[in-house]
Amino acid sequence: MAEPLSFLVINVCRIGDTLLATPSIRALARAYPDARITVLCHPKRAEVMQNLPFVTRVATISKRTVWFRGWIARPRYDYALVYGFDKPLVAYALRVARRVVAFEQGDRAMDARLHRAVDRPPFQSEHSVVQLLRLPAAIDVQPAGLRIAYRVSPDEQAWARARRRADLPNGAGPVIGLQVASFHTKSYRDWPIEHFAETARRLGAEWPNAHFLLFGGADDRARTAWLKTRLDARATDYAGRLTLRQTAAMMHALDLYIGVDTGPTHIMSAFNRPLIGLYHCFSPSRLIGPLEHPHFLPVDHPRPYRCAPDTPMAEISVDTVVTTARRALRLPRAIA
Repeated sequence: MAEPLSFLVINVCRIGDTLLATPSIRALARAYPDARITVLCHPKRAEVMQNLPFVTRVATISKRTVWFRGWIARPRYDYALVYGFDKPLVAYALRVARRVVAFEQGDRAMDARLHRAVDRPPFQSEHSVVQLLRLPAAIDVQPAGLRIAYRVSPDEQAWARARRRADLPNGAGPVIGLQVASFHTKSYRDWPIEHFAETARRLGAEWPNAHFLLFGGADDRARTAWLKTRLDARATDYAGRLTLRQTAAMMHALDLYIGVDTGPTHIMSAFNRPLIGLYHCFSPSRLIGPLEHPHFLPVDHPRPYRCAPDTPMAEISVDTVVTTARRALRLPRAIA
């Protein structure tokens, strides 16, 4: 009896881009249900791949150390799919896999060694998920859905329930999560913190028991601390106080999430909860927003054309976000 196929997926990038490849990995698993699928990620992002039922093994790889790996052992994977345009990662895949599929690297000799060299699509010409599905398509693997995948474990859900009981006032609800900042190199995606404060104030006036959970990393704590002072007891500030997976567990049971375009927003897109994403016109929702999400309510920048990164996010009005939030809070509650 033939051994099941083995696949290696290499995707060394930020949280959002790591998750955007999950539809491609799911497609491989659907096409080859007995296959062993190993995923190599950035050491700080690999945790987002934990608990996915279609991934056999998750491990890490670094662009700095990849030069020293894979020289001695014989090829142990039938296929490797390499995302991105880092030649050292492609070279590593060529050492450890019999057939390598990757986007064209702009290196004629390297591209000639690939089992499939996939055309690099023009910048912002299609949705990121669709672009990443080009690699499995090159070996005749069809999509198995376009939805991002992330799995909160039962233990994580239990931890989040206990944390909510400890941190939130009795009878709090709806519980609304706010992701107020993107990562520092994409700060043009940040909506003004004053706009978040006014949005929360208006929603609180209509839903007197509403409670706001403030998410973010350690670098966001000055912004969330300012927002906490404005919302006082109606907010709990978790920025820089939770791990990434703890943050996801807390988001999993929200009544509504409002956030800028960043990693936690991609995580939230895996849950069937109302999600309002705020998108800069340089990176609109049609290119990066959740697909096949039942309660996704995008708020795109009002400029109807591609703009420069210095176009201010402040042009998205509080009125627009509050109106969208009212719609979201009146949606039937779905199970995440």
